[in-house]
Amino acid sequence: MIPRIEWLEAGQQHSARWRSEAAIAPHGKIVIGDDRLGADAAWRLVSEGTAILWRGDWQNARKLLLTLTTRVERLPRIDKKPSSAAESFAQHRQTQGRRAALLGLLLVPLRADYTLPLRRAQDVQQACVEAYGPADEESVLSLRELLAVVSAHEWRKKGVPVPAIEGRIYPHYGVFSPVRGEYVDLVAKAPLPANCDLAFDIGTGSGILAAVLARRGVKRIVATDQAVRALECAQKNIEKLGLTASVEILNADMFPEGRAPLVVCNPPWVPAQPSSPIEYAVYDPDSRMLRAFLSGLAAHLTVGGEGWLILSDFAEHLRLRTRAALLGLIETSGLRIIERIDTRPRHPKVKDAGDPLHLARAAEITSLWRLAVAH
Repeated sequence: MIPRIEWLEAGQQHSARWRSEAAIAPHGKIVIGDDRLGADAAWRLVSEGTAILWRGDWQNARKLLLTLTTRVERLPRIDKKPSSAAESFAQHRQTQGRRAALLGLLLVPLRADYTLPLRRAQDVQQACVEAYGPADEESVLSLRELLAVVSAHEWRKKGVPVPAIEGRIYPHYGVFSPVRGEYVDLVAKAPLPANCDLAFDIGTGSGILAAVLARRGVKRIVATDQAVRALECAQKNIEKLGLTASVEILNADMFPEGRAPLVVCNPPWVPAQPSSPIEYAVYDPDSRMLRAFLSGLAAHLTVGGEGWLILSDFAEHLRLRTRAALLGLIETSGLRIIERIDTRPRHPKVKDAGDPLHLARAAEITSLWRLAVAH
C-alpha cells in the first residue's frame, strides 16, 4: 500500500502521497511554515518532533535547512565515552540517525507533475522522474531527500571518471557510485585466470566491475543484481561504454546459472543494518551477501577457476567481524586462498582526525582475495 500523509491547512484536511526512501512513516504532527517562520521557532518545532510543511520561498527553505543543519551539528555528542571500536560505531550510527530524523522534518510538496508549488522553485522534474518513475499524483517528501534526488541527477548527468575503463560511470539515484577507486584498481590489475573467456559479476550495482573486466578482454561477462535501479543503471552504463556485446545484465539474487573461470563480488563491507536503500551497498546485515557468495562460489567455478572477493577490513577494525571469522567462512565454504592483494584507501576521511571513526579508517586496508576450490 502506498503511504499517505495527512495534515490540516487553513481549516481543511489534506492528503498526499508520502515519499521516503528510508521508509520513514508519515509524520503525525505537521504545521505549515513559510518565510515568516524564524530559525528559532523552526528549531523548537523539529526538536519536539513536529514536521514543517513549507509553503514559502524555495530558496528560503534551503537556507532554513542549512541553519537547522548547523544547529544539529552543534548538538552535544553522546556523553558516554565509548569503551570499544564497536561502541564508537554504534554511537556514530545513533548520531547519524538523530541528525537524519531532525533534518527530515522540513517537508516540501510536489505537484502531480513533479513541479514545486513554491516561489523561486528550481526545476526538479527530471530528477524526480529518474528517482521515482513517471509522475502520477501530488506528494510530500523531506527537503533533504529532494536535494539528494537533485544531487544524484547532477552526478548522473556528468558521471564519475574511471581511468580503468577509459570512460565514465553514470550513477543513478539509490545506486552506489564508484567514487572509491581503490577497489576498482584491484580488479583492473589482479592477474586473470588462464583461459578466462567468461566471468560472473555478482551484485554489479553501477556495472563498474563488469566494465573493467570487459576492458581487460574477458569476452563475456554476466552481471547480476536484484535492485531495479541498479539493473537500469548498469544497463545504461554498459550501453554508453559500448560494451553490450560483452556484458549481459541479469536480474538475479546472487549467481546466474552455470559455472565460470572467474566470479567476482564486491559485497557490502560492514555487517550492520542499513537505514535507507542506498546504504545496502555499504551495510550487509549479518554479512548475508558475503556468506551467500562464499557458500555458493565453489558450485559456480569451473575447474581451475577463481573467485575474487573484494573486501575492506574496516569491519574488523570496528570489531564487527574478526579476521578469524572471515577465514572460517572461506574454509567452511570449501575454498582456499591463492593470494591476497592489498591496497590502502585514498578517500579524504582517512586523514580526517575529527571523524569519530578516524582510527578505524586510518588503519583500513582493502583486499582482493583470490579464492579457489579446496582440493
